[in-house]
This record gives sequence, structure tokens and C-alpha cells, in this order.
Amino acid sequence: MGTEVLRLLAEQGADLAQRVGAPLEVIGVSVRDRSKDRGPHVDPALLTEDAEDLVRRADLVVELMGGIEPARSLILEAMAHGASVVTANKALLAQSGAELYEAADAAGVDLHFEAAVAGAIPLVRPIRESLAGDRIRRVLGIVNGTTNYIMDAMTRTGADFADALARAQELGYAEADPTADVEGLDAAAKAAILASLAFHTRVGMGDVHAEGITRVSADDIAAASRMGRVVKLLSIVERLEDADGTERVSARVYPTMIPREHPLASVSEAYNAVFVEAEAAGSLMFYGQGAGGAPTASAVLGDLVSVARLKVHGGKGPRESRYASLPIAPIDELRNGFYVALTVVDEPGVLAGVAGTLSAHGISIATIHQEPIEGDDHDGAAEGGAAAEEQARPARARIGIVTHRALEAAMTDALAALGAAPSVIAVDSVLRVEGE
Repeated sequence: MGTEVLRLLAEQGADLAQRVGAPLEVIGVSVRDRSKDRGPHVDPALLTEDAEDLVRRADLVVELMGGIEPARSLILEAMAHGASVVTANKALLAQSGAELYEAADAAGVDLHFEAAVAGAIPLVRPIRESLAGDRIRRVLGIVNGTTNYIMDAMTRTGADFADALARAQELGYAEADPTADVEGLDAAAKAAILASLAFHTRVGMGDVHAEGITRVSADDIAAASRMGRVVKLLSIVERLEDADGTERVSARVYPTMIPREHPLASVSEAYNAVFVEAEAAGSLMFYGQGAGGAPTASAVLGDLVSVARLKVHGGKGPRESRYASLPIAPIDELRNGFYVALTVVDEPGVLAGVAGTLSAHGISIATIHQEPIEGDDHDGAAEGGAAAEEQARPARARIGIVTHRALEAAMTDALAALGAAPSVIAVDSVLRVEGE
């Protein structure tokens, strides 16, 4: 990404100078290894391993290191010496955003971070500025390209998770260590940023309920297809209003079944798409490349031009807005539709028992589907020990249930009761259902 930023600065320098009102001069590039070849657009004479000295000399600092430290300390040092900062570091913003905002205010500098969420898609600025006069109710979307590529590959090819992940790594969509992506942590950091902006409330990484895609199976994908749905990893942040008018904020990330007709269902490969639902503006959809060096560099340069203009012409950019300070709603208090897959003993009364357990926890069933598991046909004589063991095992069936909206806490209790039932061999999958 850093190389792409330097390439665009070199190729578009004259145009950028006109837009800013002054030329943008690169005075240094901090790297860990100066001997590494950085390509034709990076002058080796600009490379330095002394990042602290560099941030003290700059008017503007672009931080593309990632991680918490030393990025956090260097940004604070840059601000203390009067430099405005452009960053793409969602993990740092989600963990230490409050500290960085306060440091920027104290130093009278700007902090911009369009590239931290959804790559090239202009999303931060519309929420923070264009919709500043509106009231945002919900932001929902696909904000991680790696997981969307994996889910899309599983849907198109029938591959299981491990094979789809391996293919994503071969193509460079997934890192060698994909934990942050596939466990939902990257999307959760972005959800924290979006919730903070949309609801004028400080929302940190610890406030976001995050579930990844590692447990989504080929069976889940096939079941979704039979029901006219697809599975996507969604980030959802919304403003909730209780019966007494009290408002709270919810931020969560998890794999979700959505109808095939939903606009997010057709988002393929490593693309991102986000819906913003506002009271006056209605539903707005933002779509584009959510990752990659050149697309993300475009967002970085947009911030860089904005910050540089402020340096040249005076004034300050948007500050942190946290006046609402709404409480965070825990996941257990939310209501969702669910898809539940069970392996059960194939005998009369089992369906009624499952339905009764869900009903006892206040959960009603929208649809239910049962089919025998292949290989469980016990007709014919048993021969030998293995065959006798197979003959002794009861026939099994797989049940797929879609529920009406139910309290998360109630579903947790119901799943525990189902797991303990003698007729239930396994609770195979639990996915939320959205977009009905």
C-alpha cells in the first residue's frame, strides 16, 4: 500500500498540487529494512529506519504500518510536533481511537482514516460529514474482502472452508496467518469505527460481538442454497430503542444467511458493500474494492489532499463527535432469526420434541426440514464386528430449522437444552438469518 501511495504521488504530483494549493513533497519513508528493493517509485535516498526523527520533521504523516505499536507512539509523537495524520490502521483506531482523537485536539491537528474501513469505498467521509445532518439508524454490510472471497468460493464451488481458505491464500487474498480475517476481528475493528461515527458514541473493539467463519461448513452453504439464501460475514451496527424510549448501540459481526435476492447476496470475490440506513436519506449502498494496494492508496490520497488543504488554507477537519454517549447493548439482549442444524436419532417424536424445547424457550419455528443421513440405511444382514456395530447404531437424520426472531439469550438456553436431549446427537450449526 505504501508503494502505491508513493507511485500515485509521483504520477499525479502536478494535479495534486493544484488541488491542495501547494506541492506535496515526500521528505522520508520509514521502513524496517532499507536494503529491500521498493520499486521504481521509491527513491532509496528517502528511506530511513529512524521513524521517530522522521515524524518530528513532517507537516503530514501517513501511517501504513498496521498493528498497535510502534504505530500508536509514532502517531502521538507526530501530533505532538504539529503534524496531521492519515492512517489506514483500523485495529489501532478501534483500540486507541479516543486517545488519538484527544491528542489531535490538544495539538490542533487533524486525524483522517478513510482507508481504515472498506478500502477504496468512500464510507467514513459520507457518514462523518455528508450525513452529519441526518440520523443514522443502521449500517450493515460486507467489510472484509478475504472472508467474502471464501464465502463466495464455497457457494460457487461447493468447497469446504479449508479448501476455500487455501485457494484465497494462493491468490493473495488471505494472509499466511488469516486469523484476524476469518475470526471476524478485522471486521469487528471496522464495525467499532463505523458505530462510533454513526452514533456519536465511543465504541471500542471490546464492545463488538465477533464471530468468524471457521465453523461455516459446506453443509451450511448447501442448506442455505436449498432455502434460496447465501451465507455472508456481515458487520451490523445499529441504534436500538427500548420500549421506554431509551436508546442503545449494538455492534456485532457474524456469518449470516440472507435471501438470494438481497443486494448483498450478489457481492462476489473480495469486494465490499455497505448499506447505510438513515431517517431522512433512506437506504444508501456503497460498493467497491475493499482491499488491495492501489484501491486503498486512493482512499489514503483522498485524506492526504484534504489534510494538506487544511494546512495550506487554514481551518480544521471534522473532530470526534461523542456527545450521545449511548450505552452498548449486549448480544444476549438482541432479537434475531436463526438457522439451527441438528443431527438427531431418526425415530418418531423427535421433531415434536425439538419443537417443544424451542417453544418452551419462547422460540417459534418458521420452517423445518428433515432428511435421513446417507449411509444410515440398516436394512440387510450384518456381517462381522464393524457391520454389527453399524447395525446397532440408530438411524440418524439431519434437521434444519429457521426460527422467527427470538431473544439471543433464549436461543443460547434452548441450544444447551437441545444438546442435552437424548434424541439429539449433535448441534451442528447455528447461523443468524437477516434480510427477511
